[in-house]
Amino acid sequence: MYSRWIELLVGIFMLAGVGALLVLALQVSGLTLAKGGDSYTIYAQFDDLGGLSVRGKVAMAGVTIGKVSAIELDKKTFSAKVSLTIDSDVDFLSIDSTAAINTAGLLGEKYVSISMGADEQSLKPGDVIYDTQSALNIEKLIGNFATGK
Repeated sequence: MYSRWIELLVGIFMLAGVGALLVLALQVSGLTLAKGGDSYTIYAQFDDLGGLSVRGKVAMAGVTIGKVSAIELDKKTFSAKVSLTIDSDVDFLSIDSTAAINTAGLLGEKYVSISMGADEQSLKPGDVIYDTQSALNIEKLIGNFATGK
């Protein structure tokens, strides 16, 4: 009877450990089981994404305000068109806001950082941010430095 009780406790402990690992994996990957709230989509065009991926975060002043929902090549301008899904409570982004691709942490996770402009007119769903700063490409910088360009 005593050994059966210990086996049951070990089994419960193992299930709790597997559950904790599942929750941790969901948190690290950015996936969530919760349904997202209301949002709207704006677009930004970049010359170089530098490893930005779908589901990357969109932040303003270090606060997450949305996520990257799609990335595609614009065949007219030959630049990357990034769809940014912004939370609906962030409805004050001015039309002269700027977007930049930055790196977070030691692992180099790329995210889009938005800086507010001064214009009083706000971005509407479907608008495009043209004032962008592409990702810093370290390999290209090292190559230019090594070749003296």
